[in-house]
Amino acid sequence: MTILAVETSCDETSVAIVREGRILANIVSSQIQLHAEYGGVVPELATREHLRNWLPVSRAALREARVDIPELDAVAATQGPGLPNALMIGFKAGQGLAFALRKPFLGIQHHEAHLYSPWVSGDPLAADFSQFIPNVSLIVSGGHTMLVHVRAELDHRLLGSTLDDAAGECFDKVARLIGLPYPGGPELDRLAEQGNPRAFDFPRPLLKDPSDDFSFAGLKTSVRYFLQKNPALLSDRQRVRDLCASVQAAIVDVLVTKTTRAARRIGVNCITASGGVTRNRELRKELAAASEREGSVLRLADKNLCTDNAGMIGILAERKLLQHAQPTPVDADIEPSWRLS
Repeated sequence: MTILAVETSCDETSVAIVREGRILANIVSSQIQLHAEYGGVVPELATREHLRNWLPVSRAALREARVDIPELDAVAATQGPGLPNALMIGFKAGQGLAFALRKPFLGIQHHEAHLYSPWVSGDPLAADFSQFIPNVSLIVSGGHTMLVHVRAELDHRLLGSTLDDAAGECFDKVARLIGLPYPGGPELDRLAEQGNPRAFDFPRPLLKDPSDDFSFAGLKTSVRYFLQKNPALLSDRQRVRDLCASVQAAIVDVLVTKTTRAARRIGVNCITASGGVTRNRELRKELAAASEREGSVLRLADKNLCTDNAGMIGILAERKLLQHAQPTPVDADIEPSWRLS
């Protein structure tokens, strides 16, 4: 089957064409430059850009995939969670297209789609997917940090999530305290590569807590107080690199330790990771090292599929249709606060 998928949950307009477990096209129109001067995503501006970009991005995806609209067998779109008005653009556009074509329409849970992105490559998804279930999956982004036990295909259980700031949010807020340009997380990662991760000792929130929950607000606050006491540090380029490396080490330590501990407790030998923060080089390196020590298989989402994209939406929609999932009702609405259960 051939599926057109749409993702507009935040500040990327993305349309993908998926067929038989392969992503034929996955076009993403980023709004980073638009929001940079505000230091973060402005919902009203994001919505306006989705309205402007939806048609051109859709045409580009169809053109790249060499698919004509009548060839589509189904349409899917992110239903939640996300920014309400931004979600509305993609969801209603997909809904309307499916209605006009008289094809099935599926509303997809954004986080559930992330669970499947580590399995997407040039080969069909089904080629190596089932043999690595069950697994423990880390989803880590600017808005969310969670651990999920994937027990079987389309069968998962939320183990824990962030109690306050997400890991990506902590990266970005610390970067702003340091004065780094938006988006701050990738810039902090770049500077940390040349820094000493043991230069400063920052807290590892909930590291020893037996739960699978996360908390990063305290770490951000610790950095703020540290900078208030050491304002001259920001004038020393190498000390800034050391600061970035030390903050990054604290965040990565928590993410890796709690992920591997959950996998060990449950008794699974496969770990996956996805979401925007999974592009962080130190996180990828430390997850690989920890998995090797544990004797676990590690699957990381491709860097191009870590951030929000319609490819993962289409892949999950296809899996659901193959499992005979019921189409989303034509009168369904967005679910901005849709939690993964």
